[in-house]
Amino acid sequence: MQRTFVVGCPRSGTTIVQALLARHPSIYTLPETAFFEQLHGDLAWRWGDTGTQPSRRRWRQSLGMTRRHVRETFAALHLQLTGTQASRPAAYHWRALSRQFLELLDRSAATSQRSMWLEKTPNHLLYIPEIESLAPDARFVHVVRRGMDVLASLADVYLRFENDDAFGGGTVHWARRWNRAMDIHGQHVGRANHHFIFLEDLVRQPDHEWARLCAFLGLPPDAPLESACQQSIANLKDEPWKVSAIEGQVREADRKVDGLFGPKLQRWLHDRLASYDDLREQCMASRIRPSLRVVKTRDLQVAGGG
Repeated sequence: MQRTFVVGCPRSGTTIVQALLARHPSIYTLPETAFFEQLHGDLAWRWGDTGTQPSRRRWRQSLGMTRRHVRETFAALHLQLTGTQASRPAAYHWRALSRQFLELLDRSAATSQRSMWLEKTPNHLLYIPEIESLAPDARFVHVVRRGMDVLASLADVYLRFENDDAFGGGTVHWARRWNRAMDIHGQHVGRANHHFIFLEDLVRQPDHEWARLCAFLGLPPDAPLESACQQSIANLKDEPWKVSAIEGQVREADRKVDGLFGPKLQRWLHDRLASYDDLREQCMASRIRPSLRVVKTRDLQVAGGG
């Protein structure tokens, strides 16, 4: 069973990438689980929010024991995906519970006769080391969008839905978080199990980006896709901001920057946000290097009579 995680800064396009992939007949997916986020906690500290510190662990947690609400959340997920109560209780140690989570998704995908599952929780970007320690063969799809557009989308969603838990904190707060996301993205450029999708490229050249993504995931790019995503990937009652993305139809998003941010704030963001173009160029260069290595190896073989 191929295990794949879609990660990125919130409002970067992770939902549209998930919905697009969910149209493929080989892929099983589900709504965001936030499993590793809840299991390991310290979300604000991992984002690097000002004034935050890692939480003080009780002795049970220091021994790797999970909190009750996490075990209850896992039991609810099992019931949601299978329609039945788990035959064994949720494990008490975080590693064992993590393995139960991975096995649950494995079984759910196999029951649906799919060869791959896709889990999309943007904040799992912050927990890649923990995920890789449990599933070293897992693949990660990083979705990246221009920082100014991410910040404008976050502000727009907050103004429309006033969801403090998901989008509160203000523009400066999210500018720091976007910079943190860019730093983490940069640490994984060129790694074999990590693939980068830049949202503007997906919109402008969808066929090319789809072929690259399928090659990374080992999927036939010409497999017939469903006309729209039929799998449940969001509860629109709780997440109404996802309504335009859940069908998996890639389209140009409305540009909100000029309507929400004045010239002074735009200049501030331009000066403070990490360089999107630098990361994109870094990714482009990493795609060329393997080809150059192959060419050089062949040249050496010819020169040496191999």
